Amino acid sequence: MKQARDSAWAPLAARVFRALWIAQLVSNTGSWMQTVGAQWLLLGHGAALVTLVQTASSLPVVLLALPSGVLADRHDRRTLLLAAQFAMLAVSAVLTVLAFRGALAPGPLLALTFLLGCGTALMGPAWQAIQPELVAREQLGQAAALGAVNMNLARAVGPALGGAVVAAAGAGWVFAFNTLSYLGIAGVLLLWRRPAAPEPTGHGEGLLAAVQAGRRYVWHAPGVRRVLLRTALFIPGGAALWSLLPLVASRSLGLGSGGYGLLLGVVGAGAVGGAFALPVFRRRLGANGTLAAGAAVFAATLVLLATTRLPWLAAAALLPAGTAWIGVLSTLNAAVQQRLPGWVRGRGLAIYLVVFQGGQALTAPAWGALADALGLTVALLTGAGLLVAGALSVRRWPLHGVDGLDPSPSDHWPVPPLVFEPGPADGPVLVSVTYRIARENRAAFSDRMRHVARSRRRTGALSWGLYQDGRDPDRFVENYLVASWSEHLAQHHSRLTANDRRFEERARALLVAGTAPEVTHAFDVTAGPVVAAGGRDAGAAGVPWAGRRSSPPA
Repeated sequence: MKQARDSAWAPLAARVFRALWIAQLVSNTGSWMQTVGAQWLLLGHGAALVTLVQTASSLPVVLLALPSGVLADRHDRRTLLLAAQFAMLAVSAVLTVLAFRGALAPGPLLALTFLLGCGTALMGPAWQAIQPELVAREQLGQAAALGAVNMNLARAVGPALGGAVVAAAGAGWVFAFNTLSYLGIAGVLLLWRRPAAPEPTGHGEGLLAAVQAGRRYVWHAPGVRRVLLRTALFIPGGAALWSLLPLVASRSLGLGSGGYGLLLGVVGAGAVGGAFALPVFRRRLGANGTLAAGAAVFAATLVLLATTRLPWLAAAALLPAGTAWIGVLSTLNAAVQQRLPGWVRGRGLAIYLVVFQGGQALTAPAWGALADALGLTVALLTGAGLLVAGALSVRRWPLHGVDGLDPSPSDHWPVPPLVFEPGPADGPVLVSVTYRIARENRAAFSDRMRHVARSRRRTGALSWGLYQDGRDPDRFVENYLVASWSEHLAQHHSRLTANDRRFEERARALLVAGTAPEVTHAFDVTAGPVVAAGGRDAGAAGVPWAGRRSSPPA
């Protein structure tokens, strides 16, 4: 039974995940058919213009992923996904009509591709964020791998089918298929009876504040930052393959649209085959070994594509490249999913997508320009060099382990016992926590509080400090500043995780026996009305106020 749960295909036992996976396969197939059609229509306009298809598809993620992540955290994710599907259907319908009328010049083609990318950007964070609702947390790695299998199955079928359709009937029909493909996901989402989920948080904060909260969380989460670093070190070199493969097919190998589609199909077939071997690779190599091996295999593929003129040899090299691609992507995707708590999952995934898609969008035109200026061989070898450097850097900057990591919510702070009820916008709020620590535990306490500091900053603190009393060395005071009362209540009731609680408990285990932390909440009287002893007094002035002391924890 355990072996069945641990298999690569275990998440497909969940009915909704299975239905969405199948519908996504159809939609991804349509997207790859359209990509082949778009790239082939632009092939006579120069390498730089061909690679702009990749930029037009990926750049919207860079521009819109963070706002999309905010929407995914603050609104119903099912509704957001439906809106994205119908918007992309409408844009694809326009693309189809123009293609059949023969009016699809490079400008409109790239503009409409960009709009489809906007729909993908709107959908991406919400799609990733619903995965923990569809499968068990311990199956997120398999679910991420199946997502990559889905894309690569589509890559195995879509480009070959798209190339054949373009050659036989014209590009209009591949655009028409893509238009219809959006209906599948929309239908499954309409029929999905989503279980009751916690009310989205952050309705009172503005868009910029919500984006800043997501950025602050990621910046103070070392595990998430390391995933982003590994992504940034892999994607630029990896993007060289997808950006330059149309040119390899036409210039180096002398293939037409059907041949190019078959090359992409080989990559997809390698990825699908790699899904079966992925659990074995992970057991033997670990996450970091998989990343290093994947980058090395991708580099070897680029070297071979740069030097061969034989289509069969190029195809043979692309087969393991597909396996390497799925290994790297599923490892990175699972790593970021496992490290993000629910309240910021959409925004954290949006930042990951910015790095992932942004790396492709920004480097794709650079690869095209390099191929035009110095030749295709130089461009491919440069990409291989970047991938080798990335593989070697895994030893220096590996992914952090996840043993003991638990991002589930923990509402363990009591409501502060204040003498009045502050307004949501009141603040900034200075939270002070006083500890008594014996001499022999002072160094250990300071060290453990470093993890508490990251916790405070991740969940909303603008600044943080730990101070030792000059007259009473056993007395330590922790101060941190939160932008508003609503932000601090969010810390209390929705942002803390089991990990945060564990960090606090480890630090507080060093308190002097029989003592407990004392907490005060003080409000900046220069930023709002002063509060008198009887409650809120908008007319009073010049009297500083601090909240009452409360019982532990904070």
